[in-house]
Amino acid sequence: MVAINCDMGESYGLYSMGDDKAMMPLISLANVACGFHGSDPNHMHDTVRLAKASNVKVGAHPSLPDLQGFGRREMKMEREELANILIYQIGALMGFLKAEDMELNHIKPHGALYGMASREEHIAHAICDAADIYKVPLLGMVNTLHEKVYQERGHTFIAEYYADLFYRDDGGLIITRQHDPVDPEEAGIRALRAIEEGKTKGTGGGDVVVRADCICVHSDTPNAVEVAHAVREAVKPYLADAA
Repeated sequence: MVAINCDMGESYGLYSMGDDKAMMPLISLANVACGFHGSDPNHMHDTVRLAKASNVKVGAHPSLPDLQGFGRREMKMEREELANILIYQIGALMGFLKAEDMELNHIKPHGALYGMASREEHIAHAICDAADIYKVPLLGMVNTLHEKVYQERGHTFIAEYYADLFYRDDGGLIITRQHDPVDPEEAGIRALRAIEEGKTKGTGGGDVVVRADCICVHSDTPNAVEVAHAVREAVKPYLADAA
């Protein structure tokens, strides 16, 4: 069965990012920002409460320390420092989960960190170093160091497909600083094909091998709610939480 996940809780102070309230009923996993690319204590706690009310499982969505760049700029960082940064962020979310009598379900690195971990071994190992402490599954992409390193280190690997991002022909994601609207119907068609055929179309026209244990829809895509509705309807027969 397949889950739909969403990166959430990314508002900061008076600045709003995404419609978490409208998205929450459409998903089964919430990846909650931990303060280094978005969110703050109030938004983090509010998002955990919202997830609890919607019976949505919560995972940590830690980032490089890049609040101004929303975690979508690469940074050079040694393995130990990065692992400590991740432990710190996940620990903050754990406090709010404990306050609401919830458990951490998974870890999904955010933005540039996610991309770097797919191709740089010391980054992937730093993520595993943090996961060693919290002992929850890691989300990532097949045929990258996510799959190779996470599994070699003994962590449960959950393969993720992005319904609202585009893939290069080499399998890499195109991660932009700001997401553009996407066609909801096309996103649903791509998500269904990822599940049934294990393929998606690359930007060069070739097929890319993927796997969709879970499907991500970003909350900061301008028409995210419409995309989530369309994706959910398209893959409904495969959803673990479908009514």
